[in-house]
Amino acid sequence: MTLKPGLARISEWQRSFLKRHRLGLDYLETALEWFTPVAHSLATLQRKVNRPILVAINGCQGSGKTTAADYLSTCLIEEQGVNAVTLSLDDFYLTHRERRKLAASVHPLLATRGVPGTHDMQLLRQALQPLLDTHYQKSIVIPRFDKAIDDRCPPSNWKRIDGSAQCILLEGWCLGAMPESAEALAQTVNDLERHEDPRVLWREYYNACLLEHFTPLYPIVDQWIMLRAPSFDCVFNWRREQEQKLIASLPLGTFNSTMDDDALQRFIQHYERITQNCLNKLPSKVNHLFNLDEKRGVSAYSYQP
Repeated sequence: MTLKPGLARISEWQRSFLKRHRLGLDYLETALEWFTPVAHSLATLQRKVNRPILVAINGCQGSGKTTAADYLSTCLIEEQGVNAVTLSLDDFYLTHRERRKLAASVHPLLATRGVPGTHDMQLLRQALQPLLDTHYQKSIVIPRFDKAIDDRCPPSNWKRIDGSAQCILLEGWCLGAMPESAEALAQTVNDLERHEDPRVLWREYYNACLLEHFTPLYPIVDQWIMLRAPSFDCVFNWRREQEQKLIASLPLGTFNSTMDDDALQRFIQHYERITQNCLNKLPSKVNHLFNLDEKRGVSAYSYQP
């Protein structure tokens, strides 16, 4: 790596982080300026309350929330001595078989992972409960979801993490989203809703799941972070980059269910309504707001207690 002006020296953990995510020094410059101070503030909060804290990270598809969560977690561990762990809402998707059953019994669109109702929220609560328990010291097994096959990994491949965490970073595209009124749901936002959900059954189902399973989680969150895209228009390009990176990571000849551009365009329409609502309504409610530009760079940051 060639050091750029403003980067005095790269630590071993920073070098390992960049390699792990296949990132260049530009990302590290951004992280040092914007994310490192947030990690320090989270460490200060954790020491003040003297218990495990839960940090929720919202960001639309491809916004970089998984990478940011890993950076914050690693920075907390390496620079602050705070035992931090990351969880992704994506890992708690229902299995392919469970979603097919849901599609047959409720609505065909529920076969596609994404909206509330396609996650196993009971499994998430079972993971969070011991992590937030100050006295729990045993290791915890966390599921993994493989997007290349659109299914949950077998339990033998699940992640084992330390149960004595001090900071839990939970990232997910719809964290913080609130349910809508019946009147709002009835107004379609794209062709998917118009042509494949004309009776509003799919929207009503995931809206109810948002109310029943997501909103009870919000009061236990200690800090909210949002990576705010400039608009939903960015999602397609950002998500396509993710898809290309996923394809490149697969061994030659490996079966996968990755998407071409047409499939991707349809796929992101599943997310559009909730994403738009988050972009419009969530910024005023979060503690740490990062406004992103079209290249995912941070254009502005604001903090409110």
